[in-house]
Amino acid sequence: MARTRFAPDRGLTNRMLVTMFLIGLLYVVFVGVLLVLLKGAWPIIVIVAGGLFIAQFWFSDKIAAFSMGAHEVTPQEFPELHGAVDRLCALADMQKPRVAVAQSDVPNAFATGRNEKNAVVCVTTGLLRRLEPAELEGVLAHELSHVAHKDVMVMTIAGFLGVLAGVITRVGLQFGMFGGFDRRDNRDDNSGMIMLVVIAVSAVAYAISFLLTRMLSRYRELSADRSAALLTGRPSALASALTKVTGQMAAIPTQDLRRAQPFNAFYFAPALKPSEAMSNAFSTHPTLEKRLEQLGRITAELGRQ
Repeated sequence: MARTRFAPDRGLTNRMLVTMFLIGLLYVVFVGVLLVLLKGAWPIIVIVAGGLFIAQFWFSDKIAAFSMGAHEVTPQEFPELHGAVDRLCALADMQKPRVAVAQSDVPNAFATGRNEKNAVVCVTTGLLRRLEPAELEGVLAHELSHVAHKDVMVMTIAGFLGVLAGVITRVGLQFGMFGGFDRRDNRDDNSGMIMLVVIAVSAVAYAISFLLTRMLSRYRELSADRSAALLTGRPSALASALTKVTGQMAAIPTQDLRRAQPFNAFYFAPALKPSEAMSNAFSTHPTLEKRLEQLGRITAELGRQ
């Protein structure tokens, strides 16, 4: 972790290390199996795997910003937003990231980028309209904590295997849909069987990667809540922002929420209606109750000091 005034979290650091080790091991096994099954296609496998990794790692900030319709803004365009980020960065003793705004009524925020130099903190216009200045600072401190703890980078890398496995699974299924599994001679039968095994291996790799990233994602959200509350000294403002954002999701059109859901792992709060969030066993975020309970404990701790 960079030397900032955000409270260090050994639990988060240990979980990131374990997740990266397991994801790396799974990636080696996954690519190894593909190379064995598809001996003649190893150049394609290397090119696809390498290309996706480079795109995911080096251009994650640009990909996320483009997908969300976010654009970088200047202090002249959004003086209050830049002022809040400036104050928090000075308080945390960290480098200021780029600041972006997404034209969306979904009240949310996210941080992305492989390091502090490339980091982007983005808020939606829906969030800016709904939050008071103290609440907005709590959300921004939460996102800056992700940058300081480097868990944005880890989540980007950890999600790479799932992306690769998902791409291979979809390509394999399309191959089958267009008749790749219906040929009669032995050669084509063997090709069909190999493709089925590739799809099965890809699906297993995707499932394991999915579970590992979800487990890390839920913990990192609690860690960011705690770090933001301790830095600002106002856990109640962050709790108010959480309650307001989660409650306002019910008023957002379902179509808008579905467009935003692919980025749930990076959001301040998941783009789900309250009823859906409660039933989501594989959520990227802990429940609102759990987050508010932690913030209540921090309020009590600060009151005793």
